[in-house]
Amino acid sequence: MSEQPASSKTAPPTSRTVTPEAPARRSIATFQNYADAEQAVDALSDRGFPVERVAIVGRELELVEQVTGRLNYPRAALRGAASGAVTGALIGWIFGLFNWINPLISALLLAFYGLIFGAIVGAVLGLVVHAMQRGRRDFASATFVHPRRYEVMVDEAVAPEAVRLLGWET
Repeated sequence: MSEQPASSKTAPPTSRTVTPEAPARRSIATFQNYADAEQAVDALSDRGFPVERVAIVGRELELVEQVTGRLNYPRAALRGAASGAVTGALIGWIFGLFNWINPLISALLLAFYGLIFGAIVGAVLGLVVHAMQRGRRDFASATFVHPRRYEVMVDEAVAPEAVRLLGWET
């Protein structure tokens, strides 16, 4: 790998991080996306740098909850049935494996019965939970955490070597 494009790299910050279980670390570069930070670590690895002394740290975390749709009684029952069916099938399959005489048939049969029973119980529980909320949360969503920037952190003792290998001036 060659040097990073100038647009993805910023001047190396001078911040230092110390945690009780880790040695002092210094940030040698900041990137707007993870792929560029990963490329910098890969470049260090390609040049023989001890990468076990490197960390990629996400900074300025944002919690994003993306609303995926309206949640009504039928959809709550369907979501509950789906999660219950998977759980029930897995438990039924595991119990079916304990039948030493004919484990394949019993495992498949119990997995099927578990799927049916789990779907019914899951649907009922999904409806009950949705009803208990009394309209306070009538939507489905997916939540994730997204950092605004990524820092490549290196142990303080080897930071000058990392900067030299990458060709960045501090």
